Amino acid sequence: MELIERTRASLGAVGVWLANAPLKPPVDVERRETRRLDGLGYGSLWSGEGVGAREALAIHGILLGDTRNLVLGTGIANVWYRPAATLQTGAATLAAAHPGRFVLGVGIGHAFQAAKTGGDYRPLSQMRDYLSAMDAEAAENPPPVEFPRVLAAVGPRMLELARERAEGAHPFFTPVEHTAFAREILGPDRLLIPQVNVLLETDPVRARESQRSWLGYGLEVKPYADAWRRFGYEPELTDRFIDAAVAWGDEAAIARRVREHLDAGADHVLVTPSTGDLPAQVDMLAKLAPALLEVTG
Repeated sequence: MELIERTRASLGAVGVWLANAPLKPPVDVERRETRRLDGLGYGSLWSGEGVGAREALAIHGILLGDTRNLVLGTGIANVWYRPAATLQTGAATLAAAHPGRFVLGVGIGHAFQAAKTGGDYRPLSQMRDYLSAMDAEAAENPPPVEFPRVLAAVGPRMLELARERAEGAHPFFTPVEHTAFAREILGPDRLLIPQVNVLLETDPVRARESQRSWLGYGLEVKPYADAWRRFGYEPELTDRFIDAAVAWGDEAAIARRVREHLDAGADHVLVTPSTGDLPAQVDMLAKLAPALLEVTG
């Protein structure tokens, strides 16, 4: 519990989640833009990892060395990328080098990622086995510094596993209703760190049309589609769905959506600018920072 409380305090209310596309942007650009983020007041920076994308521990190690204030989180380190013992020792190395500034988000990924490695896809049992292997490595070689572990969790059984085997959960691409649902399953004592897509655009037509293509791709991933259906959203690109999937509008409107997640039980909300390249995304985050920090303060 002490580790969880320390992590809550270090994260604050709002952070950033940025995509880690394969080998893009160039590392020097990512370093420069992360240094810009470090001074904006956000509590954390997270990015994901898919099979064939930039290796999460390597890039997080680089960015931890380039920053002073941000907590960095893997959102998520993908189990198909490396053996469990390797992830455990790699995460322990980063945590020891940067005490209190690293959160390990780990997840089973998706069936198409497993297929790329020639693996089966049995998410719950494989995630449980992977965590057991991580724990066995930690027992044999205790990490010099404690670090929190959170699981990518959307469905109820994975959320239960996060409650039992981790410090919390990191849901991705879910509505506000899911945050309340996840908090009920996790209970009051686990971290809940959802992600929210945001867009500074006040024109409804432009906002919605700009989001349709990538949202359609997201709905092709069954766990996400199932999660939206659970809360009464048919996995179709209706205006209602787009408005729930992307917080668009002015700074105040986006801040209200983040506040809704916090009121529903989130500890820390990660915002993802849903447009442009990395410099443009950081520009948007700079514009959003005053409103987000005010409404979550």
